[in-house]
Amino acid sequence: MATLSVPSQVPPPSEDADQLRKAFGGWGTNEGLIISILTHRNAAQRKQIRQAYADLFGEDLLKALDKELTRDFERVVLIWTLDPPERDALLAYESAKKGSPSDRALIEIACTRTSDELLLIRKAYHARYKRSFEEDVAAHTKENFRKLLVPLVSALRYEGPEVNASLANSEAKLLHGKIAEKAYSDEEVIRILTTRSKAQLLATFNEYNNDFGNPISKDLKADPKDEFLSALRAVIKCFTYPEKYYEKIIRLAINKMGTDEGALTRVIATRAEVDMKLIKDAYYKRNSVPLERAIKKDTTGDYEDFLLALIGQDDA
Repeated sequence: MATLSVPSQVPPPSEDADQLRKAFGGWGTNEGLIISILTHRNAAQRKQIRQAYADLFGEDLLKALDKELTRDFERVVLIWTLDPPERDALLAYESAKKGSPSDRALIEIACTRTSDELLLIRKAYHARYKRSFEEDVAAHTKENFRKLLVPLVSALRYEGPEVNASLANSEAKLLHGKIAEKAYSDEEVIRILTTRSKAQLLATFNEYNNDFGNPISKDLKADPKDEFLSALRAVIKCFTYPEKYYEKIIRLAINKMGTDEGALTRVIATRAEVDMKLIKDAYYKRNSVPLERAIKKDTTGDYEDFLLALIGQDDA
């Protein structure tokens, strides 16, 4: 499912670190060398390179990259080079600080990471910002969004496949009743979405569709301008069809006046080692255009080359 391509024979981290140091030297940065190394190393290897760079040169590789690179290329390289829990902690911090209902990074992190991954993210957040993830989410969100997001990011869900069919049936009916009443932020709706395992939620949503003839996400489109309903649909989509959710984020990022590089960078950098192959397939099925072609149309230069390498087409 990942699109990251790692060679069968990878140089020692010290050699990669030395090559990166050379890329920073001379009359200008060798961006192609940076791309050729970092886009073909997995998270564990990138962490080792960063440690080797610090040991050899007494400097954090991220600081060196920050000094040498600029703009969107700098952003994607730095986000990619971070260890995944650190990366998610940074993205969560930025999203929480915005306090914008339309920003989806918090929902993505809460709903597409495992409970173990969320625990590592919270620890990385504590270490980086000297306060809790939940504290910042609570401080920067309001009303219904706070009711939804704080328990979402705090969740420690059961990750197994077991499902209680009777519970799925009763909670599908409960959700339908609350939606019919337009009680979208009811504590029972929040409780179900923020505590049940993903397998149990899938069973409940399937039961909802079977019993009432509509997917729950369709019934939550009652008011297209309601930002809380939009957030609920994003939560459900992340749980049920994450590849379709991310396909839409990418499509909206590049199919409008001016590319949303922030969203494009976030999705590709966080999913290249997870399920980018599925996202690419979903993109082609939805748009009849390969994702590589769409990215080439909307991006340029080293930024374009880096993204293409991460999704499996290395033009660098």
